[in-house]
Amino acid sequence: MPDIQKIDTNLGTESIGKLLWTYSVPAIIGTMVSSLYNIIDRMYIGLGVGPLAISGLALTFPFMNFLSAFGMLIGAGSSARISIRLGEGDKEKAEKVLGNALTLTLLVSAVISVFSLVFLNKILVLLGGSANTLKYAREFMVIIIPGTVLSALLFGFNSIMRASGYPRKAMITMIISAIVNIGLAPIFIFVFDMGIGGAAHATNIAFFVGMVWVMSHFFSQKSNLQIHRKNLKLDKHVVRSIISIGMSPFSMMMAASITVVIMNQALIEYGGDLAVGALGIQNGVTTIIIMFIVGLNQGSQPIWGFNFGARNYTRMFEALKKTAIVATIVSTFGFILGTFFPYTLAGMFTTDVELRILAARALRISVIVFPLVGSQIVFTNFFQSIGKAKISMLLSLTRQVLFLIPSLLLLPPIYGLEGVWGAMPLSDSLSVVVTTLTLILFIRKFKNENLFV
Repeated sequence: MPDIQKIDTNLGTESIGKLLWTYSVPAIIGTMVSSLYNIIDRMYIGLGVGPLAISGLALTFPFMNFLSAFGMLIGAGSSARISIRLGEGDKEKAEKVLGNALTLTLLVSAVISVFSLVFLNKILVLLGGSANTLKYAREFMVIIIPGTVLSALLFGFNSIMRASGYPRKAMITMIISAIVNIGLAPIFIFVFDMGIGGAAHATNIAFFVGMVWVMSHFFSQKSNLQIHRKNLKLDKHVVRSIISIGMSPFSMMMAASITVVIMNQALIEYGGDLAVGALGIQNGVTTIIIMFIVGLNQGSQPIWGFNFGARNYTRMFEALKKTAIVATIVSTFGFILGTFFPYTLAGMFTTDVELRILAARALRISVIVFPLVGSQIVFTNFFQSIGKAKISMLLSLTRQVLFLIPSLLLLPPIYGLEGVWGAMPLSDSLSVVVTTLTLILFIRKFKNENLFV
């Protein structure tokens, strides 16, 4: 078991390359496995239920983002704050954040679940549900919503587990959950003929198993950080510190929900229900690449946060540079796949010819500037990890709100369905420019103040 001093020594003195390997590889495997079982669910639903079920599932994406946003608010905020506290050598404050994170997660998840169930039908109609797709979306969400507290605890505290020095155990958490989901989903869908609801039940069971595993870690005396009853009482200063950092990914997820609502409405107007399904397939393919980079960021986050807290800025920027290089390589690989093999990739989700053609076109257009996206995601998460909440929030919102939403309102009336797909690479390009300029100014400030050591 790692003690606090060992974690300090490793993150503060070990070579950056070795640290990135140690922390990022388990995180990447965990996030990739997690995204893989979601993607496999879509494959099962598309092949076992039908193309309209894929469209119905795609309608739930902004709703799922809405639910996940609140878990991200607490999980990302607390894990980053804990990394900084550990870098400062203050274990007591780190455990205070841990206890408050548990209470916040339970309270917020309960409130959001009740709200979502009460207004479920109205929300799904707002998201663009039609007579053909609404039944699939509702069947899925009625089951998923009660499991919100499970997913919030699973993903939030898994991030904290990684940030407190257990990257491999955090990886195992996601693998266990994924194996349960992948194993149960085809049984529920094909053997028990439970349709899209079977996929939802499998997902909730997987969330429960993963949650039990990760929470048992923090109640164990072998853990570097433990949950203590005295820390469960909410402290306004701790809550504010968690939310201040978590607000960036929260805003990003909420903005993503609003964006998908607007996009779904444009897709229905210019392409019909199958166009919504095409977005679901496009999202499924690009998620693999994005989640790889998310895992890379999760692994880098303790290194950035710790060395920022320890005022070792040279190591912090070295880790940032190497992370961005790897992310660029990965996103370039995604560009190659989406550009040259889109029809083949779409065929993994459906046998419907029309849907495959629509999805392939969406994929090819959406990855045009993908080589630039990897580093943009890294830079945005970097600011979040070192507690620069306002900068991170601004960068998170540039793509979703400042650029993508206006693009979705302006391009489709001119170019139709092609305008919907084209809005994605346009907003990506503009957000890359803003993010890069922000980072340059941030580094220049450090140089001017002679903060490199």
